[in-house]
Amino acid sequence: MKLVVVAVAALALQSAGFKATFTGGGHAPAINTRWAYSVKVTDAKGKPLAARLTAVVVDPIGIAHPVEFFSSAKKHVTNFPIKGTFRDAIIWPIESKGYALTFKMTVRVGTAKRVLTYLLTPQ
Repeated sequence: MKLVVVAVAALALQSAGFKATFTGGGHAPAINTRWAYSVKVTDAKGKPLAARLTAVVVDPIGIAHPVEFFSSAKKHVTNFPIKGTFRDAIIWPIESKGYALTFKMTVRVGTAKRVLTYLLTPQ
């Protein structure tokens, strides 16, 4: 029993000690133009980690809209498995012009979670 408890505690400590970084294509993306972004997930030593990602765009009144994969308008970046780095893009529609939006990425490694936010206003 002691071995199981130690193993679970070690796993929890390992998953809690991860780093997640978001890189976006600028805080004032152009309308109807490809805007690239990426998320990198590593352990404390910089080694790539397996993770699950969920991406949403939060509008000014607080409603979260799921982000679609750039190559597929029917699939969303929801609980998507990755190893290390995820890259994709989005095209901001004309309806988003001038609105302050929040690109929110939830990163899960095991039971640990990080929420990354990136403020932007499409122009």
